[in-house]
Amino acid sequence: MKAKILILFSLAVCLLLPYSAAAHAGSEGTEQPKPVQAFDVEAGKVVKTVPNSKEYQAFAKSWLDSVTGLAPQISANEKCGYVYRIPLMEPVSVKTTGLAVQTSDVFLFYCPNKPPLLLIFDENRKPYLLLFKADIGPFLKTIAIP
Repeated sequence: MKAKILILFSLAVCLLLPYSAAAHAGSEGTEQPKPVQAFDVEAGKVVKTVPNSKEYQAFAKSWLDSVTGLAPQISANEKCGYVYRIPLMEPVSVKTTGLAVQTSDVFLFYCPNKPPLLLIFDENRKPYLLLFKADIGPFLKTIAIP
């Protein structure tokens, strides 16, 4: 059980690390929003990086607004599909039964023929895997992967 959480957390960290140094390298006041990334789980690498935009922010916020609760499973299926990372330009509050946290990143786990899941981290980097009901079709069409 803890191993699955560790795998999930490790995957998210792989997507976060390349940008921790970049955030410190930019001069103050000119920091660009961190890009949106598509991570191919099977290939084990980021396969697409696109500039973050208001459109991607709106997708992420609509997903977070439609959260229905914590996912019953402990981890997403790490063997299929893609994980999309959308860094938020401003922290967003996520509230559902038994959960009230703020997050700065949204990870969408997409596996064909399975319901999508969201992974968020609170201020202390504690992970939460969430169910939600928003349509991800427009996002998938925009990012063009898969």
